[in-house]
Formats: sequence, structure tokens, C-alpha cells
Amino acid sequence: MPRNFSGYFFILQQHMRKYEDTYRHKGLRKKLIDILKEKGITDENVLNAMNNIPRHYFLDSAFDEIAYEDRAFPIAAEQTISQPYTVAYQTQLLQVKPTDKILEIGTGSVYQATVLAEMGAKVFTIERQKELFERTKKYIFKAKYLNLKFFYGDGYEGLPTYAPFDKVIITAAAPFIPPKLMEQLKPGGKMVIPLTEGELQRMLRLTKKEDGGYDEEVFERFSFVPMLTGKNG
Repeated sequence: MPRNFSGYFFILQQHMRKYEDTYRHKGLRKKLIDILKEKGITDENVLNAMNNIPRHYFLDSAFDEIAYEDRAFPIAAEQTISQPYTVAYQTQLLQVKPTDKILEIGTGSVYQATVLAEMGAKVFTIERQKELFERTKKYIFKAKYLNLKFFYGDGYEGLPTYAPFDKVIITAAAPFIPPKLMEQLKPGGKMVIPLTEGELQRMLRLTKKEDGGYDEEVFERFSFVPMLTGKNG
């Protein structure tokens, strides 16, 4: 057996996978939306976007039957697809408008970016893990969401060429507020960031002021993978 046979088999599995959004999947998704409502998600635009997106497409086919449980699951490169409640919570805090230009730090499975794109925002998403970035080249909704652009890079550096942004969302545990990301945010713009407090992170919403400072709002605690510097190729 060739040494790279297992890798070949994985690629073959991905190629052969059927992407079907059945009535069962839609029913499970509707139940998930009801759970999110019970947990306090009130933004109908967020709920509608998540109801329209088949989350099971963003996971290995082995997770099809449990993809709509409200919990995180492992993906490649030792990363995770966030719990749906976390995705809904961050998106609701971001107060997304269809005209928004949004920078996302941490593409991961592309699920969070897809929710933002479904809501009509123009999304620029950065991934530092080469393995995950390479997977975005086969993103199943690439033709649908022309408002979603992928970049391989260091999230702490942002995308100065495309700045300024209306909103910034960080989907990893940041040890501090990245100054370059704050610089790339428009005055009046908002950043949603989980800031490290030991094992858990406190969700913050920062609103940039005209003088370059910001107002800070503090929300619930969550658990994210760490936000690391550099690129991992």
C-alpha cells in the first residue's frame, strides 16, 4: 500500500460526498433555531440566515445525524466549528447590515463567514492554518456568495489593503485587543472579540470612537481555541 494512500482515500471521500439538504435536515435545523430563540437570540436576520444554511455541509459526513445539536465539533488542523449558539451570539452582537464590510479573523469551517454572507454583508475572512485555507478552494457555496473572499495570513495583521471595515469579528480567544485590527476599523464601527480570562473568554463589543479610542461593552463568557500569531503552513 502506498504511504499516501490514506490521504488519497480522504480526498476521494470528499470528492464522492453527496451534498443533500433533506427534509430531515431542515426539520432538525428548525429545532435548532427554536433552541437558539429559547437561549435569547432575538435577531430575526441572524435566525433566518442560520435556518437557510445547511450546517452539516461544513462537517464530515460522519456528523450528519448530529450536525444540528447545539455544540461544537472538531474539524481539521485541531480546530473546531463553533457551537451554533456562539455563532448566533457573536453575529447578533455585530448588528450586521446588508451594506456592511466585515473582516473575520479565523475562517475555520467557513460556517460563521457563510452566515455573514447570507445576511448580505461583504465578508473578508482570514485563516492562518494552511490546511483549512486550502479547503476553502473547494467551498461548495463559492458561486452563491460572491460577497465572500478568502485570505491566508496572520489575523493579527488584518487586511490593511482592504481597510477600513465597518465590522470586525474574531472567532478565536485573543490575549489582547489587536491594535492593527482596531486601526482598520472605521470610526463608529464595531468589533466583537472573545478576550481571554483564564480558561474562558469574556465576549466584548468595542465601538470605535472618532479619536481612535473605543467604548467597551462586556457580555457572557465563552470557550474558544486560542488566536495565534503568524501563519501555520
